[in-house]
Amino acid sequence: MNLARRRFLQSAAVAAPLPALFRIARAQTYPSRPVRILVGFTAGSGPDIVARLIGQWLSERLGQQVLIENRPGGASNIATEAAVRAAPDGYTLLLATSGNAVNASLYEKLSFNFIRDIAPVAVITRTPHVMEVHPSFPAKTVPEFTAYAKANPGKVTLASAGNSSPGHLAGELLRMMVGIDLTHVPYRGASQAVIDLVGGQVQVAIVTLASSIEQIRAGKLRPIAMTTETRLDLLPDLPTVSEFVPGFEASGWLGVGAPSDTPRDVIGRLNREINAGLADSGLRAKFADLGLTPIAGSPADFGKFIDVETDKWAKVVNFAGIKPE
Repeated sequence: MNLARRRFLQSAAVAAPLPALFRIARAQTYPSRPVRILVGFTAGSGPDIVARLIGQWLSERLGQQVLIENRPGGASNIATEAAVRAAPDGYTLLLATSGNAVNASLYEKLSFNFIRDIAPVAVITRTPHVMEVHPSFPAKTVPEFTAYAKANPGKVTLASAGNSSPGHLAGELLRMMVGIDLTHVPYRGASQAVIDLVGGQVQVAIVTLASSIEQIRAGKLRPIAMTTETRLDLLPDLPTVSEFVPGFEASGWLGVGAPSDTPRDVIGRLNREINAGLADSGLRAKFADLGLTPIAGSPADFGKFIDVETDKWAKVVNFAGIKPE
């Protein structure tokens, strides 16, 4: 082997690991300044509280302050667009929600494509919803409710936290799967829906468990079923809708996303730290107090989950003819 060829091969052997070494070095030095998480909801809202819990955990793990920046409005589209337009360097993150999957089909003209323009980092929690009725309502189970609704088409009023909210979509999914006709009554928040359900102004509501658990415990509301795939430890005797309607699952979810070209090693670092938080007993207890179910997985897992959710809710939006307000 001549001298020139030997030197070339030696140089190539040395240079080959450099990209990998660079990625490792970048992941180790990230972050070198504060990170912000954009939240498309007001301060004090459920998503904001989760973002702040995760932000506090990441601040401790990353050694840099993680700031929560609220940009409410447009059903979280304002915050999402800001994240899409941010530099893909890991210093601007998005609190992704189930609303992002719904908005993809709900809004005809968005300036971004959520699946294409936001890279999945980590899923955080599912938000369990409960199907509940006023105590005077005759149905006590999902089959009884279905039978009553079929016998009284259009006369059963379904309250939710708002148009295209998870509770509204859950009701439309049930209507699509079992062939019933419900009259949707949207409110501006779950608390008002619960107040009117307790007062008997509406007959059934699908809202977050956290917003109605006290009324359930006080006997002011009667839960029929959870909309999650499995039962909850908090109400272990309460069945799920899917036990009577196979394949039914309707719950909100929260996760973290980043601009699409964010380096994979940075996404990997964030994913590992978030998953460590979801395994931490202290943080899990805080989520449990909020009625939330922590879930963890890889960025690829989260990406597949978003794809499935987007397709699923597009079918419901189209079936029900839901339009944005």
